[in-house]
This record gives sequence, C-alpha cells and structure tokens, in this order.
Amino acid sequence: MPTNTLLLHHPAFANHQTSEGHPERPDRYRAVMAALGQPQFDELVRDEAEVADLDTTRYVHTNRYVDELEAARPSEGYVYLDGGDTMMEPSTWEVVLRGVGATVQAVGKVLDGEVQNAFVACRPPGHHAGIEQAMGFCLFNNISIGARYAQEKHGLGRVAIVDFDVHHGNGTQEIFYSDASVLYASTHQMPLFPGTGAESETGVGNIFNARLAPGDGGAKLRKAFANKILPALNTFAPELIIVSAGFDAHERDPLGSLRMTADDFAWATRQLMKSAEMHCQGRLVSVLEGGYDLQGLADSVTAHVGELLKG
Repeated sequence: MPTNTLLLHHPAFANHQTSEGHPERPDRYRAVMAALGQPQFDELVRDEAEVADLDTTRYVHTNRYVDELEAARPSEGYVYLDGGDTMMEPSTWEVVLRGVGATVQAVGKVLDGEVQNAFVACRPPGHHAGIEQAMGFCLFNNISIGARYAQEKHGLGRVAIVDFDVHHGNGTQEIFYSDASVLYASTHQMPLFPGTGAESETGVGNIFNARLAPGDGGAKLRKAFANKILPALNTFAPELIIVSAGFDAHERDPLGSLRMTADDFAWATRQLMKSAEMHCQGRLVSVLEGGYDLQGLADSVTAHVGELLKG
C-alpha cells in the first residue's frame, strides 16, 4: 500500500486576480505554498495541475452554464457573476480549469494506487458553485466534479464528501441532493452565508449537516464529528473520501465567527483518515476551499497536510 502524499499545485493559481480588498486573493496560494515549502514537507510528491478538458466540468454543471461561463470570459477587466463577489478576469479561465484538472488528477492517482492520499492547493474555491450558478467566489465545483469523475471513470459506487469550511457547501449539496451514491456531510457556521445547511436538509438520506453556532470552537467540532459525521461515514462505507478543506473556521479568519485552531483541523483530518483506512484502503483526496487569514491558513494547511503525510 502506498504511503506517500501527493501535492497538486501550479504557479497559475496565483494569477486569478480579484478586486482590491477582496479576501480571495493570490496571496492565499502563496501562503499555502510557503507553508508547504518547509523541510517537514520534503516527502511530498509534487506535481503540477493540468488544465482540465472543459467537458469534465459537464459531469455536474449543465451545458448551458458551462457554455455561458466560457462565453463570458473577458479579454480585459472584470466580469462579475453574482452581484460582485464572484468575478472573472482574463487569466481566470485557465486558473479554474487547472483547479478542476488538479482535482481529477488527484482522484485518478489515488484510485490508481500511485499515492495514498492527496492535497490540491488550488484557488478559487469551488463548493458554492451549483449546477447552474457561480457564487461565493466559486465558478466550478471541483469537489463534485472529482466525485463524479471517480464514479464515471473509475467505476466507484459510493463516494463521500466531507466539508469543514466555515460556510456550507450549498453547491455540492444541490448537485447531489437526490443522489444516494454520494454522501455529503458538512460542519459549518449558521447563521452565515449562504444560508443553507439546516439539519432538516437531508436529501435522500445522503445529506448530513451539522450546524455550528457563532463562537463555537474545537469541542463542538469534535462533538459534531463524533455524533453525526463519522457515524454517517461508517454507515455509508465509502470507496473514496473527498474533503472540502476550508480553513476559514479558524479563529483568526475574518469571514466567520468560529474558533477553530490548527490542532482542531489536525484532529478532524486524523478522524477522516481513520475512516478512509476503515472503509476504502486509506484513499482520501483533499481540495482547498476557504481560509482568508494568511497566518491562520498557513498554520491550518501545515497541520492538515502534516497529518496526511503520516499516512
């Protein structure tokens, strides 16, 4: 069994520009890569993200959405997609297709047994992108595309997605809401953007939302995992776990009010790795979502990938 961890990255992830003062900025990628440049990460298998074939996005997004988004690509300046927070500029198209490409690369290499697990250091995030909607900084739903790719190209029957971003992954939930072959489990702050994620939203028995209140910290995260997330995974018995790894639940983050620390993310990572070991030969793919305080992001990624490296 392979024990190595793959890091998917590309300098282009620093190219997508956002408006002045926007929290989803190129420095996020630079902070992540600086953290993963420390000597303790010398054992990472590093590979550059490829540009996905556009049709890969059609696994979860409609043809109309993909075609209209491609047609909206600007030759200069910004195009605003959801009233201001989600935008494209000339370099964005390559960047988001590399995010999709990196995700399916990671899934493929893990399922082919080349590596045990993988971390995709991409931006912008993806979990708010719905079937036909860009929102919350997100254009394509990387995680969802990766899950469907695992099913369509590798024949998997059951894929689990676990999301610990401070914001609920409304796009991911929408995509799989009526699909029992994909489990979606999320811890997130409520009330908070995007307003979804109530515990009453259960899909066809495959959606597990664990709401956290403003000010909650690691103890509440652990309780949510122990009482809801991990039992759901055990019952579902996935063949692959994909993690929406958002680190904006960190106590330093400006976009949320949770009080997580890097140690909390390390703990959550260990629990997901134990579940992956129990059910799917340790196969786990983690994809970066939010995290907007650069120090909090760097510390959290260091803790998260440090656990992945332990196999």
